[in-house]
Amino acid sequence: MALSYKARKRWSLVILLIGLPIYIVACVTVMNWLDRPPFWVEFVVYVVLGILWALPFKFVFKGVGQADPDAGE
Repeated sequence: MALSYKARKRWSLVILLIGLPIYIVACVTVMNWLDRPPFWVEFVVYVVLGILWALPFKFVFKGVGQADPDAGE
């Protein structure tokens, strides 16, 4: 599935402004259910979850910060 530059830019904004806060709330809720594990366990879980959320969306974010390749000079 190939997305245009504009579509990738729009989807990246939706993911960052809506999806990421929902994911953060879900992760904190799950960590609260664990009844305060040791600090190092909590730290490792947050680091892994912080990296894990972006992997499925790698194709959306790739090249979004670059200039539009479809635009003329």
